[in-house]
Amino acid sequence: MSLSDAAPATICAAFQATVARQPDQIALRTVGGGTTITWAQYAARVREIAAGLAALGVRRGDTVALLLTNRPEFHLVDTAAQHLGAVPFSCYNTSSPEQIAHLLADSGAQVAVTESRLAGVLTGQPLRHVVVIDGEPGFPAGAPDFDFDAAWPAVTPDDLLTLVYTSGTTGPPKGVEITHAGMAAMARASAQALGVRAGDRLISFLPSAHIADRWANHYLHSWTGTQVTCLSDHREILAALRDVRPTLFGAVPQVWQRIAGGIHAMLAGQPVAPAAAQVRAGLGLDQARIALTSAAPALPAVVELINAIGVPLSDAWGMSELSGIATVNPVGANRPGSVGLPIPGLETRLAVDGELLVRGPVVMRGYRGLPAETLAAVDIDGWLHTGDLATIDDDGYVRIVDRKKDLIITAGGENISPAAVELAVLTHCPQVAQAVIVGDGRPYLVALLVLSSVEEGVEAGIEAANATLSRPERIRAYTIVTDEWQPGGELLTATMKVRRRPVLSAYAEQIEKLYQAGPVWTSRE
Repeated sequence: MSLSDAAPATICAAFQATVARQPDQIALRTVGGGTTITWAQYAARVREIAAGLAALGVRRGDTVALLLTNRPEFHLVDTAAQHLGAVPFSCYNTSSPEQIAHLLADSGAQVAVTESRLAGVLTGQPLRHVVVIDGEPGFPAGAPDFDFDAAWPAVTPDDLLTLVYTSGTTGPPKGVEITHAGMAAMARASAQALGVRAGDRLISFLPSAHIADRWANHYLHSWTGTQVTCLSDHREILAALRDVRPTLFGAVPQVWQRIAGGIHAMLAGQPVAPAAAQVRAGLGLDQARIALTSAAPALPAVVELINAIGVPLSDAWGMSELSGIATVNPVGANRPGSVGLPIPGLETRLAVDGELLVRGPVVMRGYRGLPAETLAAVDIDGWLHTGDLATIDDDGYVRIVDRKKDLIITAGGENISPAAVELAVLTHCPQVAQAVIVGDGRPYLVALLVLSSVEEGVEAGIEAANATLSRPERIRAYTIVTDEWQPGGELLTATMKVRRRPVLSAYAEQIEKLYQAGPVWTSRE
């Protein structure tokens, strides 16, 4: 699609332009091709569902809650709601009834769309209508006087497109308000930065409640005309890669670690190592022009391994408050350790304390119903205060240091980034799935460790990690947590980010015992 000034002003207009341009190309599918939907079929279903939503009383500006797994129907329903001028938003399908209740109350949604396996979570919620896409009650027939062709052109750039609820690592989730204009700017700039083409193949497997999936596999999809394969079970990602052979693939670091494990499994026991091209083909990544990791620091060894087989994996960075991706390493100009350059139209600078500030048309309208929090996040000059501490190279490459609120200040006054220490632990302790460093106001650092495999070798790994760290950063004691931390639960977000405060609260007793027992390793030069 042209990135000229004549580009669509709303996501609805972008969708309609794509349908007109490539009606017979496949837009949506499932793994194995059991379901395939062309753009023309997509448009027809959007028209039908929009009429059904209108019959339920959904009007311009109304919020519609979606509680769905990654399936084609998510795209159909969300896009249909957009065309009414309504505001569809997604709930994590791992959410508890209490969490869902908060989202419904905060958003004001009176209509929800779900599927049979998740419908029970909505029982008893204060909703006017619940539509079950694979059961009863489904969508009603549209009213005969509903005019679809008048509804979607009436949607304006300033209209609200969606709410994306933050992961709630430090409190109740906040509803990030994103307009059509903001997402159109994001789609336009990110398509240019990444070189996305019509027909590019992507896999939707991260939750659609997360900005990464919603931006890449839904809005950018409508904008550029990509082909999206929906995968409802993220644990099947390795098989899905071989089926789809994506040209653009992005994932959180844990998924790339699984792919690295797949590489090791392919090489194990073979007397002669296969060529890199064979390894890429075996993984299904032989046609990937763009490969991104984001959401948390990636293990350098994993990035090096993926790059070694010829997959151009690099770091990117974004936020819900920025409508998606904000910085990315250009293909062919990757700078390890950085999250790349700002996408076109974005400005970056550092505050006096090192906080990364970003300004541009993709910045959110605000947090829903939270004017004070909005003013604290976006200043009068339009700069979003990201909450991330960063450095910026002379030529504009951004390097994320840590979350500002997570910075540890020890009793000795040392400022320490827990993320840097945790990355060192994960690098040198392959047995560890999660590491949480503790030490704010304390004389030294200790660690809570969640294992992914046997305990053997952890102590040696911690010692190896300590050898790469400065004296104040070194871990003096650790304890292994035997509980399993589930994604989307109280201690981890759906994309595997640690909810630091709940973890410190849940394991307060174990932490105190670590300090009472004293350091295992003493300070050494």
